[in-house]
Amino acid sequence: MRFWVKKRVWVTAMVLILGGVLVWLDPRGPQDQAIDPEARAQEPGHVLENAEITLFGETGAIQQSLTTPRLVHTPQAAMTDVTQPRVILFDSEERQWRATAETGTLNTDTQLLTLAGSAQLLAPDEGWQLNTELLHYDGITRHAWSDAETVLQQPPQRIDASRMDVWLDDSQIRLTNNVRGVHPPATRSQ
Repeated sequence: MRFWVKKRVWVTAMVLILGGVLVWLDPRGPQDQAIDPEARAQEPGHVLENAEITLFGETGAIQQSLTTPRLVHTPQAAMTDVTQPRVILFDSEERQWRATAETGTLNTDTQLLTLAGSAQLLAPDEGWQLNTELLHYDGITRHAWSDAETVLQQPPQRIDASRMDVWLDDSQIRLTNNVRGVHPPATRSQ
């Protein structure tokens, strides 16, 4: 009987010691670790449906206005992701240039807007439109550009290029790399 009591005490002591060692080694236990700021910077702060965002310049004039069915803003990164954006870009004369795309990303600190997927830019007075897959716009310098295949058209005229730059304030366009165009001759009306 004494042997059994000694054995039970010994087995109980071993179980308690092993349990203590396992609790001490348990990786799921409480740990004192700082929050990773890189991971936190990827967490959205706001998700809005049917939203409109307006950015103002230093003088208080409207620089950009963006309307979207869905907006996801990440404040730590100052990034706003949008779907099906409709954008109005204002030049120095407050003319309204219109842009659309399937998706977009806006950096609210630098006012850099990137439109992706069937991006289109429409001039306010000239009547031409620009189509590309990826359009970048710097809201501070009012410069739009694309390094993707670009089509500039004012029917019946059409010009294709591999790169495009547009300066809104000057209404100036530069097409570079592999530029091809179709310009039908003018017809006389009778």
